Amino acid sequence: MAAGQPLWTPTQDQIDAAPLTAFTKAAGVKAGVAFSSYSQLHAWSVEDREGFWSLIWDFCGIVGDRGDNLLVDGDKMPGASFFPDATLNFAENLLKKTGSGDAIVFRGEDKVERRLSWNALHALTSRLQQLFLSLKVKKGDRIAAMMPNMPETVAAMLAAASIGAV
Repeated sequence: MAAGQPLWTPTQDQIDAAPLTAFTKAAGVKAGVAFSSYSQLHAWSVEDREGFWSLIWDFCGIVGDRGDNLLVDGDKMPGASFFPDATLNFAENLLKKTGSGDAIVFRGEDKVERRLSWNALHALTSRLQQLFLSLKVKKGDRIAAMMPNMPETVAAMLAAASIGAV
């Protein structure tokens, strides 16, 4: 392979079906401009930070209350604050999806491979959430555990976050 050559180039069908392509079209509608390149989209995201991040919230379907202020101290980079009044539940947003598709693909160091569907992740998270609630865990509480990097650890974090615990 020659230096500077791409390892892979998507087909036009893949480009047309890409989420970034859909987002670029939505951004063009919002900005009133047809972006013909990623660099144009990037330039708009810097020039109209409020428009860009408002679109991100809507396009990604974020569940929550974005609050009254979208951007505070926008002229300070670093130092700007996006959605400073927003409230959302991290777990609710991560668990929006359901179905039999893969939520987690796990490959352990011992060569164990497992797949957890969205429905299975929901069920496991729900069981752990119910356990935490039975133990009187509430919003603001902290849960500590030394756990390996595996699907059950992710479900425990989601269960804790779903009730406002950390």
